[in-house]
Amino acid sequence: MSSPEASPRVLSRPADHGPLAPEAYDLHELLTVDDVAALLKVSPSWVYEHTRSRGTSRTERIPHIRLGKYVRFDPAAIRAFLERKKCQLK
Repeated sequence: MSSPEASPRVLSRPADHGPLAPEAYDLHELLTVDDVAALLKVSPSWVYEHTRSRGTSRTERIPHIRLGKYVRFDPAAIRAFLERKKCQLK
């Protein structure tokens, strides 16, 4: 048998404490396609189209996160994307 010092330390929560609150993970809420479409006042299909890479440079695509078949958006990344687009208009 190995000594306790040699084994890796595993941190765990007791079962009676339940899941951690979302703030404990330091995460924020991700936006859905419908959320972004409503924010930008465009259709959801327009949002999907602007997440695809076909013939579009990376800077022109809406930054997104793919979770299997789902597409989600970081609100801060959407804000930064809009700021970049606003600067291109000047």
